[in-house]
Amino acid sequence: MTGRGATGTDMTGADVTELFIFARFHAHPGKEKALEEALRDNLTPTRKEPGCMNIHLFRSIRDPRLFYIHSRFNDEAAFELHAGLPHTVRMVSRVEPLIDHPFEATRAEQIA
Repeated sequence: MTGRGATGTDMTGADVTELFIFARFHAHPGKEKALEEALRDNLTPTRKEPGCMNIHLFRSIRDPRLFYIHSRFNDEAAFELHAGLPHTVRMVSRVEPLIDHPFEATRAEQIA
């Protein structure tokens, strides 16, 4: 592990850095069950993607309308592929009307 996060090499020998994704979802009142279902439905197909190292869904213990997804991909290219796959596109279209804020996923690198 380097100071910029876990690294490895791709098939060409180029250095690649693992990519961590943090996404926050706050449901409209009464939409938390539908939101949880939409988010859960995306987990299994995402876990089967070759570039996905892991993905987990969390719910706040203080606000039952608040969910988070934390995922880890081999590199940014793997996440770009994930973002365009049908199950991900479908999840985003299902989630957007259920949340009370614009959809955003933060791409991050591990620094310590």
